[in-house]
Amino acid sequence: MFAGRSASRRQFVFGAAVAGGLGALPSVTFAQAGGSAIRPFKVAIPAGDIEAMKRRIAETRWADAQPVSDESQGVRRQTLEPLMRYWAGDYDWRRVEAQLNALPMFITEIDGLDIHFLHVRSRHEKAMPMILTHGWPGSILEFMKVIDLLADPAAHGGKAEDAFHLVIPSIPGFGFSARPTTTGWGSDRIGRAWSTLMKRLGYDRYVSQGGDCGSVISQRMALQHVPGLAGIHLNMPAVVPADIARILAAGDPAPASLSTKERGAFDQLEAFYRDNAGYAVMMNTRPQTIGYSLVDSPVGMAAWMYEKIAQWVYADGQPERVLGRDAILDDISLYWLTGTGASAARIYWEDHSNNFNARGIIDIPVAVSVFPGEIFRAPRTWAERCYKNLFYFNEVSNGGHFAAWEQPQLFAEEVRAAFRPLR
Repeated sequence: MFAGRSASRRQFVFGAAVAGGLGALPSVTFAQAGGSAIRPFKVAIPAGDIEAMKRRIAETRWADAQPVSDESQGVRRQTLEPLMRYWAGDYDWRRVEAQLNALPMFITEIDGLDIHFLHVRSRHEKAMPMILTHGWPGSILEFMKVIDLLADPAAHGGKAEDAFHLVIPSIPGFGFSARPTTTGWGSDRIGRAWSTLMKRLGYDRYVSQGGDCGSVISQRMALQHVPGLAGIHLNMPAVVPADIARILAAGDPAPASLSTKERGAFDQLEAFYRDNAGYAVMMNTRPQTIGYSLVDSPVGMAAWMYEKIAQWVYADGQPERVLGRDAILDDISLYWLTGTGASAARIYWEDHSNNFNARGIIDIPVAVSVFPGEIFRAPRTWAERCYKNLFYFNEVSNGGHFAAWEQPQLFAEEVRAAFRPLR
């Protein structure tokens, strides 16, 4: 088992900070001191909070429908309004709450901040410990369908020797982790906190996996050589070389020397910066300004997040076809009911960097899986320039930015194959 398991089994709930007031953000409250204790956690959103959410959705003052027939001005009203009607009506938050509460969830204080995490131990005692980190606008819900596939692969067509013990934390400011009240909680600090968490759980050797913010955090862990980290697996590697990054930032033409795959990645990034990076500029520079809307208007927050989900899921702009509308609303509801729209955006301000660009040479073992619907498909040549020990690189047949969420079976197979040499 893990250190601290003898802590009280008392239930902890996530509830409202001030009863009745719509102006109060929810907060996690505990019945015992924090410190290094590992405390069991359960989700129990007050019924009044769910009712208030649905009421505010129903009372939305809608913007006029866009005068264009595509998404060039943003999420079309014809797309969003039916989804919001379902959210305000038949959508059932208690379903996902029950799914979460069926899993072993905990809270522990690290560096003065309460960190929420799932800890699912495999029944295979020789399983490899792994920490998985989500991104924005995702959450721990991205990993729900891969937990069994990774913890008990033998039950799903895999081999017992590929099993993992899983630690799945909520990034500070996201979901049920506490919202930082001071600056300094960027990816470097989070990476060190993850190292502390793994050590506290009794894992002296482990691997890290991530996409989006989780990719950045995993790479910062590697760059800092945090204790115990044996290797990382990334499904959104930050590999854009410095010379290419400068050309993209200046808006200059692609160099003639680029290979076919490098030119494809360059063109994807150029299009992204030109057409779809406005959200990142805002969160990099003014998370508080946009944050007022993200915690005050459920439909405004949903539109802000849905646009990126629709663009980044490998489904030709129709993410419901792959994820289903309930899964999308589960994720959006998690942000709304925890009041973390603004605090989650602040990780962009904290890092204030381009998460696609290489930030130094990583010398520990690195594995990369490139999914076809990723924001840009990283070429192996770029990966080899910044990962000194790139021991696994594979281009996958399906899936996009939210790899585990979209293609759980493919994702699990990639992670198993990637880390097999490190066991």
